[in-house]
Amino acid sequence: MRKTIAIFSMVCVSLALSAVSCRAQEDRSKRPSPPATTALDLGGGKSITVDYSSPRAKGRKIYGELIPFGQVWRTGANEATTFVTTADVTVGGVLVPAGSYTLFTVPNKDKWTLILSKKTGEWGTDYPGPANDLARVDMTVSALPAPVENFTISFKSSAGGTTLNIDWETTCAAVTIVKN
Repeated sequence: MRKTIAIFSMVCVSLALSAVSCRAQEDRSKRPSPPATTALDLGGGKSITVDYSSPRAKGRKIYGELIPFGQVWRTGANEATTFVTTADVTVGGVLVPAGSYTLFTVPNKDKWTLILSKKTGEWGTDYPGPANDLARVDMTVSALPAPVENFTISFKSSAGGTTLNIDWETTCAAVTIVKN
């Protein structure tokens, strides 16, 4: 009887491990909101990398409906959006030491707030709360010249530094980043 129970237990454990392994090998590029990355070379071997999932608008009204105004948003889909900098930078006037952070936003019609959380590893919707915030900075909001179907985070460099842009639907939210 013990031998039967032991064999049954081993079969159950094997099936569970197989299921976990298959899930880990899932092709994330086939998701409705595929993974995306944007990176900024800061020079001298230093960089900023943002990893996120890129949902599609699919004809939906995004801001103010799908993404409510005034509430913390995971800023993308699936796993939480990560912000990794290998250099100390200033984001929207706030010093951000080199490290790994989770990026959230609070969208509003005329102004957004960017949140960099010190807590990492969350699934996208699990905002750990203000006690874990490294920084909250204002973002400027502007209308895009044409609707954007795919949620996009990008960097745009200029003489005064770099702007991190979040573009989707007809909205661009932006914040300035400067290497220290």
